[in-house]
Amino acid sequence: MRRLVIDSATEACSVALFDDDVLLAGECLTLGRGHAERLVPMIAALPGKGRADHIAVDRGPGSFTGIRVGLAAARALALAWNAVVEGYDSLTLLAGMARAQYPGLAVDVVTTGGHGEWFFRAFAADGAPLTDLVSRTPDAIAALSQAPLLAGSQAEALATARGDGAIALPLWPDARAFALLGPCALTADAAPVYGRPPDARLPQSR
Repeated sequence: MRRLVIDSATEACSVALFDDDVLLAGECLTLGRGHAERLVPMIAALPGKGRADHIAVDRGPGSFTGIRVGLAAARALALAWNAVVEGYDSLTLLAGMARAQYPGLAVDVVTTGGHGEWFFRAFAADGAPLTDLVSRTPDAIAALSQAPLLAGSQAEALATARGDGAIALPLWPDARAFALLGPCALTADAAPVYGRPPDARLPQSR
């Protein structure tokens, strides 16, 4: 089965093409901004211009713009190719990437959120989630975190805040690491996971 993987939910932007679990080609760039301009050319540079039967896309949490860019691209390509769209969570992928480097350790994943907050989720050594996704202040996350292994864009900052010698892996989601996800990590629901309420809200009627 040919699968295109799209990940633009964070500062990183990456694509990968898999044949079953074998990586055929991929690219990962740290952009910060400009995902919309770079994503489609990155896909077009893949073998066969990335055409696949299944498209897996990172649905968040992350930046509102990055998540929407990835989902829009996945849905448009799925319509053109008559492909199936699947979603996965950025923190789950980061947990898998960290556990690949340190097998047998529980891992707390912490990434940049909005308005000075961090996204956080704890995972067991076997990859099972131990907590729900939360968005909290750095001090609140430091009080929650207990795992010996930390991963994500704010892993080093969290390790410093904890001050207990936890291993910190500064990581960003990478589509090329998709095979590290278990089959249960994929969902047919590709709805965005923003991790926190939107800043703009509709006015409430009295």
